[in-house]
This record gives sequence, C-alpha cells and structure tokens, in this order.
Amino acid sequence: MRRIVFLLEEQSMVELLRGILPKIFPDWVENQHWIAVHHNGKSDLEASIPRKLRAWNIPEDRFVIMRDNDGGDCRAHKQRLLGLAAARDVNQVLVRIVCQELEGWFLGDLDAVAAAYPVAARKLKASHRKYHDPDRMTNAADELYRLTDVPGKVGRARAISGKMAVEANLSQSFQVFVAGLRRLVGT
Repeated sequence: MRRIVFLLEEQSMVELLRGILPKIFPDWVENQHWIAVHHNGKSDLEASIPRKLRAWNIPEDRFVIMRDNDGGDCRAHKQRLLGLAAARDVNQVLVRIVCQELEGWFLGDLDAVAAAYPVAARKLKASHRKYHDPDRMTNAADELYRLTDVPGKVGRARAISGKMAVEANLSQSFQVFVAGLRRLVGT
C-alpha cells in the first residue's frame, strides 16, 4: 500500500484527519499508512512544498496538499499549489482547497458539532437553516466559535472530527476531498 503524506496549512487539519481517516480507511495507522505535516499558515505551507517534494526520497509516497480558500479564487490557489508541487508527477499529488475555512467542514455535520458541544445543540435549534451550505460561509470559524463557546481551533477540530459522519457531510468541498483521497489511494 502507498503511504499518503498530507501537507497541511495548520494543526487543526491534522486533528480533522485523525478523526475522519479511521472512518474512511479503518485499517490505516498514523505514521505507517499516512503522515501529517502541518505548517504555520498558508505562507509557510507554500514555501515548503517545492523543498519537501524535491527532497522526498520515497518514490511510492503520494501527497495531499490542503489549505483554506479564505475567500480567494479557488482555481487560482489550486493551480499555484500544483505549480509548487511540480517536482512530483501530477498523479502523485492531490491538491484540495477547503471552501472557505476548515470550520465549514465541521458545520457540514451539525450532528457532530452538537454531539461534541451540547451548548451548540441548543443554539442550533434557532439557527439551523443558515448552515445548509457551509462552503459559502466566509466566517465559518466565527460561527463555530459562536456555537461552541470554545475559542481554540485545534481543540474544536479534535472534539468534532471523531464524531463526524463522513458520507452525510453537507460540505461539497469536504465530499470532493474524500472522493479525491479515495482515488489517490486507489491509483
């Protein structure tokens, strides 16, 4: 089996993967079947991609590069990241842009948010409809904070991701990520 190396914008993305990957690939073990390398934001991630991919000396490994869109041009971000990853064959690299923020993927599964934070369940009763299309929300991190009363992104990611139902998530960008990952693993 090929190992997947995730190059990520931030630590909260690592926590997301730790929560959802066992649901997608039950036999996967962290640091054996997949590795997460997180960075300190988009600039750090983008600066490291060419360096890491040129120096990586395990030819069978495949790479998934993830970053938030943050209201930008999704296609332009993807093309730029693919250009930075040019040291590898295009079939070895999957680029996925989170629309708009990682927290949108959590808001795509309100049952998981409510299970992790009972205070959110009470607040959701009054405002459930506004989360119908989480990929359009440009303030998903603020909304998740408002629902949970928990300010830390990493802690929220850890608490919610393990409760997520992968197939039921309403975020289209999350579903595209999952489908792309399955394709990359199968190739």
